[in-house]
Amino acid sequence: MSTELSKTFDPADIEQRWYAHWEENGLFRPERPDAEPFTIVNPPPNVTGSLHIGHALDNTLQDVVIRYERLRGKDALWVVGTDHAGIATQMVVERQMEARQDKRTNYSREDFVGKVWEWKEESGGTITRQLRRLGCSMDWSREQFTMDEHFSNAVLKTFVDLYNDGLIYRDKRLVNWDPKLKTAISDLEVETSDVKGSFWHFKYPLEDGVTTSEGKDHLVVATTRPETMLADMAVAVHPDDERFKSVVGKHIVLPITGRRVPIVADEHADPELGSGCVKITPGHDFNDFDVGKRAGFKPAEMLNMLDGEANVCQTADGLVPEEFIGLHRFKRDGVDGARELVVQRLKEQGYLIPHIAKTKKGEEQELDAEPRTIATPFGDRGGVVIEPWLTDQWYVDAEKLAKAPIEAVKDGTIEIVPKSWEKTFFNWMENIQPWCVSRQLWWGHRIPAWYDAEGKAYVAMTEEEAQAQAGEGVALTRDEDVLDTWFSSALWPFATLGWPDKTDLLDKHYPNDLLISGFDILFFWDARMMMQGMHLTGKAPWPRLYLHGLVRAADGAKMSKSKGNVVDPLGLIDQYGADALRFFMSAMESQGRDIKMDEKRVEGYRNFATKLWNATRFCQSNGIGASTSIAAPAATQAVNKWIIGEVVETKNALEQAMADLRFDAAANTIYHFVWDRFCDWYIELIKGNFDEETKAVAGWALDQILVMLHPFMPFITEELWSKQGGRPHYPLITASWPDPQAEVDAEAKAEIDWLIALTSAVRTAKNELGIAPGAKLEAFCPSPSSLGRKVVEENAAAIERLARLTPVNFAEASGGAAMQIAAGDDAFIVPLEGVIDIEAEKARLTKAMEASTKEAKSLEGRLSNANFVERAKPEAVEKARADYAHHTAEIERLKAALTRLG
Repeated sequence: MSTELSKTFDPADIEQRWYAHWEENGLFRPERPDAEPFTIVNPPPNVTGSLHIGHALDNTLQDVVIRYERLRGKDALWVVGTDHAGIATQMVVERQMEARQDKRTNYSREDFVGKVWEWKEESGGTITRQLRRLGCSMDWSREQFTMDEHFSNAVLKTFVDLYNDGLIYRDKRLVNWDPKLKTAISDLEVETSDVKGSFWHFKYPLEDGVTTSEGKDHLVVATTRPETMLADMAVAVHPDDERFKSVVGKHIVLPITGRRVPIVADEHADPELGSGCVKITPGHDFNDFDVGKRAGFKPAEMLNMLDGEANVCQTADGLVPEEFIGLHRFKRDGVDGARELVVQRLKEQGYLIPHIAKTKKGEEQELDAEPRTIATPFGDRGGVVIEPWLTDQWYVDAEKLAKAPIEAVKDGTIEIVPKSWEKTFFNWMENIQPWCVSRQLWWGHRIPAWYDAEGKAYVAMTEEEAQAQAGEGVALTRDEDVLDTWFSSALWPFATLGWPDKTDLLDKHYPNDLLISGFDILFFWDARMMMQGMHLTGKAPWPRLYLHGLVRAADGAKMSKSKGNVVDPLGLIDQYGADALRFFMSAMESQGRDIKMDEKRVEGYRNFATKLWNATRFCQSNGIGASTSIAAPAATQAVNKWIIGEVVETKNALEQAMADLRFDAAANTIYHFVWDRFCDWYIELIKGNFDEETKAVAGWALDQILVMLHPFMPFITEELWSKQGGRPHYPLITASWPDPQAEVDAEAKAEIDWLIALTSAVRTAKNELGIAPGAKLEAFCPSPSSLGRKVVEENAAAIERLARLTPVNFAEASGGAAMQIAAGDDAFIVPLEGVIDIEAEKARLTKAMEASTKEAKSLEGRLSNANFVERAKPEAVEKARADYAHHTAEIERLKAALTRLG
């Protein structure tokens, strides 16, 4: 027996209740020891994180897949956990300390780490609670954390093994250095912003009376970072630049420091840019680092002029004047820094070449530098300008590790969906740089390396093992650094399953079956999982990688707090329910495209849920309850055969879409079946005919809807499933995927589709001509097809009720005003004498069409004007396009209406 539903659908009333029921009863991963496995791993969010709209998209898509595979009977495992987020978490705890007038350095390393663990236990579960609100059916019983003991052991073992394989080494190279956090950071943690700055030009004097081919005794260099000249080690010119061939191999004597530096030939110098000469500071610029190496400078010989806080320190050659030592790199808090003093001194010594600019009045004025907008790298957490800094760090030989993943994608072992991302993948992987994996933090996996007094490293799992390598009595000191969090998360597909131990879980669920990820972490996470997985386990971590786009603001702009256009997914859930948000994400996820946020669509999917709720209430009120079989019931009536066939076609289309990872196609398939075929037509067609066959078929069809819709809208479907019949031991979340064991009945499909076409045509014609929807009209069909005659004769009552045609005559119509409508191959004449004033209606339609034509022509002119499209506000252009589309459609509608009237 069904349980009566409340009159209104309230998502808040059911969501928390059902999620708690699922989790408490272990329904996210039921015992299915003999079932085929299906495994996905959730990209571990930062333990400090809160659910943002990108998380909502990423996790919705994963949940759609895992619920779908669970319904198909698989041992579906969705691994969940959080990342320890070294920098982010340490910052959170340090900020809390600062608020209490405390700081990290007041504690020992061990005590501070203990405080981080305390914070994690008290406050680190925010995002996991929020994932539950979204409906994510993860295996919480095995929730992972990248600092858990077993995971930490896996991380340390990986480091040791890679070191022993010659794939991890210590080297002096440039890194992205955050002077505020005093640590190296990854490229992902660097955000580039346009900043107003300056472009200075300086004379660098040639040594010993040397001159260029043009007779000049100096070279001109330009820079946006003049302070770095304190560590310049060369000047580069292009090898084919005739102006400077005579000075290649000669020397510059630098102003201020007096350092003698060579002039080198290198293709990095572009003859077409500026003077064609480039100052080279290998220790503070990534391009210059490479030029320096090509010029023969070893990294250990490259000069460093800044300390960890970006204050000037003495270089190895001792040539930086004392007045610069201790200055910040540039002006800070209103105090001039090294940049300003370098410019001042070069100007005083006559080496500054002024920039000549013109005022608004056309008058020339002399400036120290050319004003420019400069793309400047900032740390995403520290918020200060990143400094390329030469330090000793640990590196992974990513070039060697990248070879296996490159081949795996080329030979199809790993499929990237959409395929368009392959080119980007290959380009990055084939030009990959060494991966810096050390970070100057306290929170994280401490690097398992110990040093003797000479600086020799001993890498081992434990200090005892390192001591055994070094020998008895050798004093060892452990490396202070921790590992990059991306290093540990690269092990996520297999370390979460017990690796390096050989566990049953690992054996069954690795490789995983699919990874769903944002394209923005393709290189930082996805590619590194491929590298680590293939090297450490010998297997690709998954056969398919699905990359989705970003969720953007309604106008297509990237969401950011500074723009004030960030959308809170929890707010949308509060307003419309999790099911509506999930369906929006699924329906809008089109391969290779970003999603534009559209709250109206979310509201529309809430209305969709309400429509299903009301349709179920209607079924209940007419004695339609839960089905008793997975197979379709026996059916003799065309309308019931038709809906069974619609279920079969919907199921097939849905399965194909899911196999192709076309989430939009899958969502839209079930949407149109529910709204158009079941609610709008089937329920209307069976009204007044609730015999036992129809009740059985209707109840079965509704059950199939709930199963197929469940991956997208889990909460409302589980609620309706439970209310449709007493089946407490057969919850929807672990029910069976549809298996109708039936075929599409072609004859029944043709009949019902013909009836729907007739009804739709009549309703459209009435709307166009302003005829009341409920008005009953007589119709004539002088030459009916066999199908048309059969449908009319067998469904006269339904045609009268739905199409409001009665009677339908198989004869010629008498003369007079009439409209024509068509259904399939049949044409119907519907007399209009006495129904409407034909001439007045023609005049009304003509006037309306003229108005729309005039407006469409005006809009077309505006939209063809490049000035309007390029300079008007985007919302104004978008509105003009929408209005143009509306009026052109209106013209076609009005033309059709006039044609009907003859």
